[in-house]
Formats: sequence, C-alpha cells, structure tokens
Amino acid sequence: MKYSDAFCDWLVEEGYTHCFFVAGGNIMHLLDSARTRFKCVPFVHEVSAGIAAEYFNEQASKDGGSAFALVTAGPGLTNIVTAFAGAFLESRELLVIGGQARSTDLASGGIRQLGHQEVDGLSVVQSLCKKTLQIRSPLSRETVISTIRIGSAPRKGPIFIEFCLDAQGAPVNEQDHSNLEDLVVGEPEPQLEIALSAIYEAAALVAHASRPVLLIGGGVDRESAAFLLEIAEQLGLPVATTWNGADRISADHPLFFGRPGNWGMRWSNVLIQQADVLLAAGTRLSLWETGFDWQGFAPLAKVIQVDISMAELMKGQPAITLGICADATDTVEEIGRQLLSKERPEFWQDKWQEWRAFGREVRQLLPVCDPENVTGSGFVDPYEFMRSLSAVMTETDVVVPCSSGGAFTVAMQALEFRSGQRVTTNKALASMGYGLAGAIGASLGTPHTRTILIEGDGGFAQNMQEIGTAVANKLNLKIFIFDNHGYGSIRSNQQNYFGGAYVGCDSETGLHLPNWERLFESFGVPTVNLDPKDAFSDEVIHLLDSAGPAAFIVPIDTEQTYFPRITSSVSEDGTMKSSPLHLMDPPLSHELSRIAFRYLDAGRSNE
Repeated sequence: MKYSDAFCDWLVEEGYTHCFFVAGGNIMHLLDSARTRFKCVPFVHEVSAGIAAEYFNEQASKDGGSAFALVTAGPGLTNIVTAFAGAFLESRELLVIGGQARSTDLASGGIRQLGHQEVDGLSVVQSLCKKTLQIRSPLSRETVISTIRIGSAPRKGPIFIEFCLDAQGAPVNEQDHSNLEDLVVGEPEPQLEIALSAIYEAAALVAHASRPVLLIGGGVDRESAAFLLEIAEQLGLPVATTWNGADRISADHPLFFGRPGNWGMRWSNVLIQQADVLLAAGTRLSLWETGFDWQGFAPLAKVIQVDISMAELMKGQPAITLGICADATDTVEEIGRQLLSKERPEFWQDKWQEWRAFGREVRQLLPVCDPENVTGSGFVDPYEFMRSLSAVMTETDVVVPCSSGGAFTVAMQALEFRSGQRVTTNKALASMGYGLAGAIGASLGTPHTRTILIEGDGGFAQNMQEIGTAVANKLNLKIFIFDNHGYGSIRSNQQNYFGGAYVGCDSETGLHLPNWERLFESFGVPTVNLDPKDAFSDEVIHLLDSAGPAAFIVPIDTEQTYFPRITSSVSEDGTMKSSPLHLMDPPLSHELSRIAFRYLDAGRSNE
C-alpha cells in the first residue's frame, strides 16, 4: 500500500468521516485514498471547505463523525488561511491536510520557489495553528495522530499537516509499517485540575450575592450546558449566554437573562450591569461581551472567570475578582455542589427571588424590537422579521446567522432560540462570506434536520459560488438574504462617522451585486421575494417546509435604523470613545431609566 492509504486509514480510526476538498495535483494521492474511505465533498473554493469543516465539527453529534479539509499546495493553502484564522480565534477544531511539492524540490538557501506551486505553508499559517507538521517522508501513526489530537484538548484549535507529494505515494509495509519514521511531537497538554481553594472562594462569593448571574459561553458544550442548567434550576440562578453559547438555554426559560454584549439585548445588558456577582464560564470575555468600554463592564459585580487559558485570565480586560484556570463545566458543577451542600434548594430559590422578578420586569419594559426603529415603505422590518422567523422555526432547526453586518447582529439580538435548536456563528473574526460555507458544513453535519441561514447580500456574494455545493448535495438548506444593495454596516459607518462620504458600499459607489432571483434560478434553486406586508405568506411557509435548498430574498431599507446599539464618538485625537453596555441608543426615558437602573443607581450612590 502507499503511505496516503495508511494515513487515511488512521484518520478513519480517529473518527473522521468527511473530507471537504478542492482537487489539485499536489494532493493527487491523498484524494485517491480519501475517495474510498470518506464522504468526499468537493467545494469550489478552499476557504469554503475550511469553514464548512469547522461548522460541521461544531454541529455534528459526538458519534456523528468529524470533517477535515484537504487542499493542494500554493494557492490551495493561501486560499484557506481565513478559515484557519476563524477557527483559531473561536478555539474550534479544524484539521487541514495540505499538499506540497516533492521533498526533493523544496526551495532553500534564499530561493523563493523550486517545486511546482511551492509555498512555505507552515510559515504562512504557523501563528494560526496549535500545531503544524510537514511530512517529507512517511511518518509513524503515533507521530501523526498525536499531532492531530493536540487540536482537541484542552483548548481547541487548528492543526495543519503539509504533505509532500512523493511522501504521499511512497510504498509502506502493509503489515507492520516498519519503514515509518517517528518524530517527537511534544508532550500532551496536561489536564487542568481545579484548586479547591478557588472553588471555596467562588462559592462564597456567589453565596453572599444578592444579584448573581451565570454567564455561559461557547467553551461549555451543549451537553455540559444542559447539566449546568439543571444546577442553575436547583439554585434559581439566572443564566445569560454569550453569542457562542446562544443555544445553551431556551429563550422562554424562566431563568433566561438574555444575551448581553456590544450588540446585545438591551434588557440583558441592563441586568448584567447590575449584577453583584458574575460567574463567567467558558467565555474569554472579549470586547463583544464586555463592550468596547470594558472598564465599565459589570461595574457593581465581583467577576469570577473560569477559562482553560491562563493568558485570558491574566489579560486584565476586563478586571476580574477571581480567575480559575480549569474546565468550566467541572468548576461550575463544584461551585453548585458547594452551595447545595450548605443550604437546601429552597433557600437559594427564595434568596434570589427578587432579583429574578426584577429581570422579568426589565425584559418586559425593554423589548428587543425598539419602537424608535424606522423602516421605509416597501421594506421588511428586520427585527419583526426575526420575531416572525422565531415563531415558524422548529425545535430541531440548525440556525446559522452569518458572522458580520446587520443580518448577523439583528439575528443575535432578536431571534428567540428554543430548546433543541443549534446555533453556530463565528463572531471573533467577524468575516463576511462565512454564512453559506458554514451553513453547508452545519447541514452536512446534521443531515436529518433543516438548516436556516441568515446572511447579508454583501457577505453572501463573497462565497456565492458554493450554491452549487448545496445543490449537488441536496441539502435541506433555507437561505434568507437581507437585500440592501450593498454593505449596510459600512454604509452606516460612513454616514455616522464621515458625514455620508460613501465609498465602495453600494452600486452608486462602485459595488455591484447580482440579481439574486436570476442567480439562484441558474442553479435551479427555487426563490421567493418576501412581501413586506406578509413576509411569511403561505408560499413562503410551503417552501420553507419543503425538502432541498431554497432562497428567500428579504428587501431591507438602505436607510434602516438598527436600535438598540452602543454608539461611539471620535475624539479630537482620533481615538474612539464608546458607551458602557447599559447606555445604548436611543436613550431611555427618565421614567424607564428610573425603573430599569434601580440597582445601578443605588450602587453608584453607595460608592
């Protein structure tokens, strides 16, 4: 057998079931071996293959297999760099196998290129990977698999294996692989242990709290989140989520305290800012969560952050009271056990009853669909659209709300996710073009469910070539495109900060997007233009419930306002100054502020 056969056999043994690829000469042996061992899905562009693999691995169940991306040398590798960056920043698994020229043709001594399509791939992606490995000659199973496993624990991240063409086709001993070389990959990362002293300290802080909140991030997987929710229910402990943890609790759960953040729900932001203890589990507390005015984040709270990265705990932004470098699920479980060992659940339920009631009051006072939003005649109100979409989605739907722009932020503010639904996005890189590729990966990872994609027209245009991939694989993928004829968020920024000096944001300033109905028709995808007066008509519902890909064009006003939001101003020295989380625009009335900021005002007066 040739070495690429043995290599692919090892991937099968590791649980890999899908290969997302763009074919190329420098991966010819690998692709030949992969075609009989995996479900091989061809993509038009390498970045889509990488994004799809990331989303597949996020959505597939534990026994549903894993996907990897296979790309050729040179442009194949450079095309997939954005996918490396997205998975790295979101701490997600992504295995990329890349081709390379023959080992005898690798450049050295200052030569830029010797082999065909040769680019030093390891150097290109080194900063975006947990581990890289170049295979110039056949390496042992232990070397290969130990490298791959580094990507999954304890903090996930991309792995890149660059495979010289002659090594792929090299013959190996089929019986004992005796001619394979061992390399020292490095010691496996140690399992993090929880310090009991930190558990006792954290439990004491929560026990003395009057207004605690458990903030669950994407570092807590869905199965673990269900377990933590049981603990929270026993304690009556309110639960908020980051955007990466959006599907960890149902929006109609009595303990749900929303999704706070820079573009978060206003009512949730108001509550987070008035908590006196914030237990942040599995979130790095990025600027998306704290707001750009991170110094003003949770001003009344003692912040307990549980993260598997000591660097995240030590970064100093925001300031935290207690950092625990450990597995978030195990840590919160131990804190809960400590609390329940001292007092019965009834005690905790009573202790925080007033705080929960206040949360319900604020949620009712500050609706997600802000009444001051303006939508022009003949267009769909994006917030009302999200509310209507929430009502027609089922509990098994997979939701992919793209990764940037108005379609993304409105979805994460206004959609009401229910128990059983799965949500995946990539907000850290916040790249346009992630939506369709991610939705394809998510749909392939959950083949028996419906996947719903919400994407802006500008973002969709960046990867629209993959419509054919969805069609070829007969995916039950429903695509909603927010059509505002360009880059809505860029247009808004140029209006707000530069007085409407527009450039490159719409057709009038040089950006021309396709006629979506004709584009989808060319791929054989049924398409409906939504009626602003009846967005979810019988025709839309019928197509939404039908099998296979379908597209829905949502007309959005180019002058649409997006409230609530946190605004920033440009100082004379060019620096930006942002408002804290609770002071979103438009400002609340004096009467609403008096009610909603009850504890915040009291806390400030006591400082």
